[in-house]
Order: sequence, then C-alpha cells, then structure tokens
Amino acid sequence: MRRLPWTEAKNVLAVRLDNIGDVLMTTPAIRALKESVPGRRITLLTSPAGAQVAPYVREVDHVIAFAAPWMKATGEGETMDGAMIVQLASKSFDAAVVFTVYSQNPLPAAYLTYLAGIPVRLAHCRENPYRLLTDWVPEPEPEKGVRHEVRRQLDLVAAAGASTDDERLSFTLPQRVREQTRRTLVSLGVESERPLVVAHPGASAASRRYPPEMFARALDLIARDTGGHLVLTGDEREAALVDSIRARMSAPSHSLAGRLDLGGLGAVIGAADVLVSNNTGPVHIAAALGTPVVDLYALTNPQHAPWKVPCRVLFHDVPCRHCYKSVCPSGRHECLRNVAPETVAEAACELLAGRGANLPELPGDAAPEARPMIPAAVVE
Repeated sequence: MRRLPWTEAKNVLAVRLDNIGDVLMTTPAIRALKESVPGRRITLLTSPAGAQVAPYVREVDHVIAFAAPWMKATGEGETMDGAMIVQLASKSFDAAVVFTVYSQNPLPAAYLTYLAGIPVRLAHCRENPYRLLTDWVPEPEPEKGVRHEVRRQLDLVAAAGASTDDERLSFTLPQRVREQTRRTLVSLGVESERPLVVAHPGASAASRRYPPEMFARALDLIARDTGGHLVLTGDEREAALVDSIRARMSAPSHSLAGRLDLGGLGAVIGAADVLVSNNTGPVHIAAALGTPVVDLYALTNPQHAPWKVPCRVLFHDVPCRHCYKSVCPSGRHECLRNVAPETVAEAACELLAGRGANLPELPGDAAPEARPMIPAAVVE
C-alpha cells in the first residue's frame, strides 16, 4: 500500500454504518473532509437505512450500502464473505475515516478497510489498533467527558487536517420535492395563514417514545393554543401508532404516515413552523433544514440533541440516565413519562413565538440528588 499524506488523499471513504440520524450528524465532518482538499471525492459506506440520506447530502459523491453484521442498525446483516472487500478494493481509495459513537468498536470496520487495501485509515480507538489503523485518536469518552456527536466527528477529522466554517447539518431538498409536498399539504387543506405543526411520535427504540396518550394530549393543547394545523408523520410501521394518537385527540389532524419517502418527509418538516418529535432521525432533518424542534429526549444517551437550531429539549432526569437501552430497563419510562403534555405545548408555543435556544444541555454524571429534577433543560 502506498500511503499518501492526507493533503494528497483525493478519493476518501467515509464509513458510518448507522441509521439516518447518525449519518446526518456526521455530515459536518464529511463537509470538512470535502472542503479541505480541492477536488476530493467522498464515498459514504453506510447501512441500507443510512444510504437513504445520501441523495440529499451534496458533500457525498457516491454511496455504498452495507448491512454490516456487527452493527445494531442492521442486526444480522451480511457476512464478511469478501464481496464487500472486493468492491471497496476496486474503488482505489486513498484513505478511509471510520466514524463511530464512543460505545462502538471501530476495529471491525477498520479491518474491512485494511483488507480492502485502503492505505490510510483513521478512527477513534480505545486500544492500540496496531496495523488496522494508520492514524488513530485515543478514545477520551466517556471518562473525560462526552461531546455532542457532531463535535466528536469534527474533532476526529481535524486530526486529518480537515475543518469547515459551516458546521451545520447537511440535507438539501430538490425544488421538485418541495413543490410536490406543497401540493400534498394544500390537498389536506393546510393553509399558510395558520402555523403548521408537524408531529413525529415514532422512534426505532421503544425507550425513546413519548406515551401515545400524552402525545395526543400535548397536540390537543398545541392546537387549542395556536390554532395551527396538525400533521403527523411516520413510516408504514408507525401508521397504527399515528392512528391511535389521532383517535385520542379532539383537535382535527392529518396523517401522512406511510405516505412519504425520506425526501417527502424532509420537505414536510422543512415546511413546518415547528416539529414535535421523539429523539430520532426527523429531529436531525429539522436541524439541517432550520425548523425549530420540540425534542422529547429520552435519556438513553447524552450526545444526540438537536444541533444549531432553535429547540426545546424536554426530559425528566432519572438515576438510570444514559442507559443506552432500546427498551426502558425500569419499565417505567420516567425520563419521558414525567414530562407533562402541558410542558410540551408550552415549549411549542415558545418556539412558534420565536423564543428558541441553540445549545441544549443534558444532565451529566453527577449524582441525581445533587441536581433538581427538571422536565426541560436548555442553555444558550
């Protein structure tokens, strides 16, 4: 392998084998890689779900979908049978950057890029990777503090000399998608004279879902206090959840669950005056598009709050915070269930009135008895 310095690496592989939101939070780092060397091309290696984002990220030139068998995002995916190694080797990459959260091991992906003959390989790593990585940043988290996911990845590529003045998330919608969505909203009777409130009550993990009956109550209060249109979104698997929430509501609403691809979902969120959502992919789409967000933030992890967008991050502090569990370990869901619907409605009204904040702070590792139990935390 001929190792080029990073300043000469024109053909770069960015590895992010996670879901949609994770890929979106990596886009500022991908932009930094792209901008730092003239003519650099970026190929994104990601999960099949993450690959849906690539058409809307202008910094990505090519995408390769891979259901990595060691990743939670894909579960029991493909085996490492050599086909992916051969495909990557055929692209003659100059360098690869492996992006992970701090709880993930980068070495399986690093080994993949090593076997593909990519000569320069960078990642955070907790242990000495020896020849699997040519460039590595010792893993400082969580022992030395926890960074936002976006900052973590920007810090990683800085080790390769990459930076950008634009640290916003990247998600660009074609005009035709915006126009099609506008027609869809008009067909529902959504008028521009009244605020549009989009609600996304689903999430891939049960531990990150605000209770449906409380979601319904919150949306009724928002409708009462704002007179806004209510549009609920979700994928096909979440259509029944959306229907159950609407059945509990007294205010009129519309469902687009199962009717939108990712671009359509992005366009609806982009047209909204505020998004009310569990902490999942649509929150990061909203951040990329500048739509204010009420983020119902289950305390499963501390790194994924909305980035550089007006927001209210709502939670109730609990001793079991940062559990990283897909199912609530206590079964009580107190970090979300103790957030009152009235608090959600108040947050939405504040954002609609233009009173937002950009840097939400989540609780740290101090003993819970040392801090007040608060349903929302936002700092400038």
